[in-house]
Amino acid sequence: MIPLRDSNPTRRFPVVTVSIIILNVAAFLLDLATRRSELVEVMTPYGLMLARRQTGGLAESFAMVPAALMADFGATWMTIVTSMFLHANWLHIGGNMLYLWIFGNNVEDTLGRPAFVVFYLVCGALAAAAHVATGPWSEVPTIGASGAVAGVMGAYVLLFPHARVLALVPVILFSTLMEVPAIVVIGFWAVIQFLNVNWLGGGELRGGGVAYAAHAGGFVAGLVLIAAMGGRRLAERSRGRYYGDY
Repeated sequence: MIPLRDSNPTRRFPVVTVSIIILNVAAFLLDLATRRSELVEVMTPYGLMLARRQTGGLAESFAMVPAALMADFGATWMTIVTSMFLHANWLHIGGNMLYLWIFGNNVEDTLGRPAFVVFYLVCGALAAAAHVATGPWSEVPTIGASGAVAGVMGAYVLLFPHARVLALVPVILFSTLMEVPAIVVIGFWAVIQFLNVNWLGGGELRGGGVAYAAHAGGFVAGLVLIAAMGGRRLAERSRGRYYGDY
């Protein structure tokens, strides 16, 4: 189920959400420009073979590495923040920025711009903590805005559970466009994340290198933080009316 847009109006232009998207895209393009491609020897079941590997780029210096954080937090804590603005490929950044655009504008509109900046970064940091907790000695670099965006989704589903979201929904062998309540779209996404978390840790990532623990941790962080700040009453106060129609 892939969300495409929602029908939830905002009072003002989402300056912070758009700025975060621009920063992510700029960092991704700079990362691509500084990557190098080289041939390396790789041992395979068929013997030693040559493979092409990408090196360099911003991720080498600014990705979050759990083992490095555990070894010297004072020297590496900033990677918790910098890693939120780096992405592995076009699909990675495209998906994260799509979700941020759809759900971030309404959360920003509700919280206000300064509070949304803090909320976004705190959710990303707590998502990173959840990821490190499941594999504290992992040396696999971790990048992506997914944890912070998951926090935004957690906030959105609590603030606007019945908002209508236009989504691409798979039906047997085909997909169709349907308007679905936000609680269904985001709930479906959240269930997948929690089911794929490697709770036993060991530093290994499940699902082809996806940091599901960060997604789950960010989502819970968003729910808890927005509930502590007032929950749906925030939305009611921010627009001066009850959101029963959402």
